[in-house]
Amino acid sequence: MTQPNKPNSDQIFSSEEITSEPDVKWQDTFHLFCANRAALLGLTFVCLFVLVGIFGPIVIPADPFEMVAMPLMSPNGQTLFGSDYLGRDVFVGIIHGARPTMIIAVTATLVTVLIGITIGAIAGFYGGMVDNVLMRITEFFQVLPPLVFAMVIVAVFSSHIVVVILAIAITTWPTEARLTRAEFLKIKENEYVTASRAIGDRNFRIITKIILPNAMPPLMIAITLRVGITVIYEAALSFLGLTDPDVITWGKMIGQSRDFFFEAWWTVTFPGVAILLVVLCIALIGDGLNDAFNPKLRGR
Repeated sequence: MTQPNKPNSDQIFSSEEITSEPDVKWQDTFHLFCANRAALLGLTFVCLFVLVGIFGPIVIPADPFEMVAMPLMSPNGQTLFGSDYLGRDVFVGIIHGARPTMIIAVTATLVTVLIGITIGAIAGFYGGMVDNVLMRITEFFQVLPPLVFAMVIVAVFSSHIVVVILAIAITTWPTEARLTRAEFLKIKENEYVTASRAIGDRNFRIITKIILPNAMPPLMIAITLRVGITVIYEAALSFLGLTDPDVITWGKMIGQSRDFFFEAWWTVTFPGVAILLVVLCIALIGDGLNDAFNPKLRGR
């Protein structure tokens, strides 16, 4: 009987020598992204909002709940963006509202992505019964109206910022889970994954070090867009008065002043423009990443 050929010393590789395929040329991706002016403009404005959220309350330490002018005063030298129905400075509210808005958006997105990627990776990698069970759970959450579900969670438990973050994350993770599962199903059959299995790498290392890095391009686009969606969810909950009443947010400013829109348009318009700009700029970044990761655009 002929014995199978054994690999010689030149054919034996360690797990450190097996790397993922160069599916993504990160340097080319970076150049393509930088060539997209709209994406760079969006990134600039998002960085500006982040800086306002971090340093704004330090530079302008005024209390956003303090009544500093006559109610419904139009924009003037005393109040740059006017005052609301209680005489609170709208400009100060926008500056101080940037931090909690961005904190909730980023943190809820991270929790959403953590849940989604974990479930999607396990389902896509193991398949079979594990995949069926996890996908049925995913479908259950996917058919529920996310905003209504989040409203119920906040209304039942608490309006604390942690509960709001968890409510948004728990109701919005299925999209990331299904995307991650699809990428894992596609990538796990590649030769470099088979080679990693052949040398005895554990499943955890294959998932985290081999497959996940190659699945990141579409996930990065989804994560970026998720931040903008989360801003809208937070604004909607704040608009309905379901967030912490002691924390000022842009959605809360709009919700509290909505009855006075025709008398004082500035009380609703300026916070609304802030939300619009953030979501629009994040969408521009997502489009820029989508174009940069698209192989069809690399030859341009």
